[in-house]
Amino acid sequence: MKVGFIGVGNMGGPMCRNIVKRSNHQVTVFDLNAAAVKTCTDLGATAAKSIAEVTKGADVVMTSLPMPKDVEAVTLGDNGILATINKGQTYIDLSTNAPSMVKKIGAAMAAKGIAMLDAPVSGGTVGAEAATIAIMVGGDKKVFDDALPVLQSFSANVIHMGELGTGTVAKLVNNMLAFCNAAAAAEGLMLGVTAGLDPKKLIQVVSSSSGNSNAFKSLSERSLSGDFKASFALDLAYKDLHLALELGDELGVPLPQGSSTHNLQRLARGMKLGSSDSSSILRVYETALGRTVKP
Repeated sequence: MKVGFIGVGNMGGPMCRNIVKRSNHQVTVFDLNAAAVKTCTDLGATAAKSIAEVTKGADVVMTSLPMPKDVEAVTLGDNGILATINKGQTYIDLSTNAPSMVKKIGAAMAAKGIAMLDAPVSGGTVGAEAATIAIMVGGDKKVFDDALPVLQSFSANVIHMGELGTGTVAKLVNNMLAFCNAAAAAEGLMLGVTAGLDPKKLIQVVSSSSGNSNAFKSLSERSLSGDFKASFALDLAYKDLHLALELGDELGVPLPQGSSTHNLQRLARGMKLGSSDSSSILRVYETALGRTVKP
């Protein structure tokens, strides 16, 4: 199968490289960052100079991009995917997108005879490198079945959620839960250390008790090291949660925990922590209280 891949950054890069390493698919890549492209071509992918070169002859064209506006520009913009792709080809968006944007792009693709899947991923850069990420896929079941061999080349967990857009909804729900759990972890840790508990012992207790979660594990490790270098940037987490809250508005679903966490993220971004890891929400509490969890 011939695969075109657009956007080979922190998440797209490892996913693309795993397709090259773990399958016999022919992969053509495009990204504005030449160094990111080289990490893929060094393994055997072919570099493209334009979106048109990526889509030409490809059975499947994939995108992994930061923001819904980026996906819109690459798909529907001048000389974008829609303008260069042909009937019978398949487009798969791996980005965390807005459900409304997915449907807008899907309708434009369908009008030209192009099948589309929305397939956001979860598991972070570590999971992307190890090919253990989860992929939540929305779209026609036959299109999903046909694309499955490609998706399985970089994921151990590929789940078909239903019609187009359902993969994106699942991703937003998952991320909202993770961010809310992280906010609760930050509050709990600060309460404990302010009361005089040894943070290492507190973390040991929670890690083996009912308060544990993947978000707690990640945030607590960051808190002890004091290292908030981005694995998943706060700015991206803020964007994802914003999309979840917008969906709540559209559907009339109250999201008080999500709203509270979003405001905490906003405070952290106001402290110029947007490029730091999403767990840097802890630093809002540390700064306000004048103490750190790190001993």
